[in-house]
Amino acid sequence: MYSPGVITSRRHALVKTFRDAARTPGDLTVIDGWHLVAEALSSGVPLHTVAVSTDARDPAAPRLRRRLEAAGTAVVDVAPAVLDALSPVRTPSGVAALVMRREPPPEALVAPPPALVVVGLDIQDPGNAGALVRAAEAGGATGVVLAGASADPWSWKALRASMGSTFRLPVRRAREAVAACAALRGQGVRLVAAVPHGGVPMHDADLRSALALLVGGEGAGLPRAVRSLADAAVTVPMRAPVESLNVAVAAALLVYEADRQRSRR
Repeated sequence: MYSPGVITSRRHALVKTFRDAARTPGDLTVIDGWHLVAEALSSGVPLHTVAVSTDARDPAAPRLRRRLEAAGTAVVDVAPAVLDALSPVRTPSGVAALVMRREPPPEALVAPPPALVVVGLDIQDPGNAGALVRAAEAGGATGVVLAGASADPWSWKALRASMGSTFRLPVRRAREAVAACAALRGQGVRLVAAVPHGGVPMHDADLRSALALLVGGEGAGLPRAVRSLADAAVTVPMRAPVESLNVAVAAALLVYEADRQRSRR
C-alpha cells in the first residue's frame, strides 16, 4: 500500500518529463544516485525535482532529504516501478533528479592563473567525456571545453562518468573547434596539441605557463586544422607496442604533469 502522496502510475506526467530530459537534455537534465544528487546540492546546481523510491534503503537518504527540503527543492515519493520508468539507468539507485544546466562564462575557464584548460575535440563517447572532466578537475585544470562533435557534458551518461566534477569545474561546449581555440588564445592562453608521436615528451615540455591542452577524440585524434593552430605539440611517452591511450587517460597524464611542473615552481 502507498500513501496518497506517492506517485504510483508510470503514466504520470513527471515520468515523461524525466524521460524527455534524459533523451534530449536542454535546460533540464537527469541524474541518478544519492552521490550525484548530494554533489549537485553541495555545488549549488539548481535541483528542479527529486524523485525518491519508497523502497530506498540508502543510509544517507534521510539526511540528504532533509537538506533538499531545507533548500526548497521539490522532493516527491514514487513507487519503485515509477522510479524504474523515469530513471535512465539500467539499475536505478533509489533516487533520480532533474537538475538545471549551468553554462559558465568564457572567462571562468582561465581563472585562477595560470590557466590550464583541457580542450577535447570530437569526444563522442559520453563516458569518455565525463571521465575527461573528472580527470581535469582531479589534476588541477581550471576548465574544460568539449568541442566539435563531442558528447554533451550534461547528458546523464557524461554526468554519471564525471561523478560530480561537471558541477564544480567550468565546462563549456563549442561547436566550432577552431573558433574555440582562437577565443582561448585571445585570453592569453598558449595552445599545446597532444599527439601520439613526434611531439616533445611531456616531461621535457614546458607546461608552466597559461595553456590549453588540445586532445583528440576516439580514433581520429586531433583534426589537422586544429593541430596546425597549436603553438607546440606534446607526446605522452609509451612503450611498444602500445600506440595510443584513451583520451581521458592521456589528458589526465598531461594535466598532472603540468600540475607537477607548476608545483615545483
